[in-house]
Amino acid sequence: MATPQLSLSVQYALKPDDVPTRHQFRRWVKAALQGDAEVTLRVVDSEEGQTLNREYRDKDYATNVLTFVYDDMPEDAGLPLMGDIVLCDPVVRREAQEQGKALEAHYAHLVVHGVLHLQGYDHETDDEAEGMEALETQIVTKLGYDNPYQIKEDQ
Repeated sequence: MATPQLSLSVQYALKPDDVPTRHQFRRWVKAALQGDAEVTLRVVDSEEGQTLNREYRDKDYATNVLTFVYDDMPEDAGLPLMGDIVLCDPVVRREAQEQGKALEAHYAHLVVHGVLHLQGYDHETDDEAEGMEALETQIVTKLGYDNPYQIKEDQ
C-alpha cells in the first residue's frame, strides 16, 4: 500500500512558545492517516473555540478538539479526504495539567483523535468508543507517548 499523501495547513490564532510546531503536527497527523488527505489544523483561543462549539455543536463552551469533515463531495470524485481540526490551546493546557500529562503528549493524542474523526471513527456507542480508544492508544504509543487513557497512580 502506498504511503498516504498529506497536504497540511497549520494555522496559529495564538502561538505560545511551547505550542507544538508544524513539524510535530504533521508527524502526528501522518501517524493516524489511512489515506490521502487535505487537512487544516488550527490552534485557537477559548473565545474562538467556544464560538465554534456553540455554532456547530450547540454546546456553549470551549472544548479541546473539534473536527469538521468536508463530506459533501461524491465518493467517486477521486478527491482526498478533506477537513479541519481545531485545537483550543487553553483547554488542551488545562486538561494536560489536570491529567498530569505532558502538554506535547496531550496535543499528540488530540491530533490523532481528530484525524480519526476525519476518517469516520466515532465514540457515540460503547463499542465505537472502545475501538477508537484502542486505535488511538496504538498510534499514540507508537509515536513514543504514554497510553493517553491510562490514569496516573500518583495523582
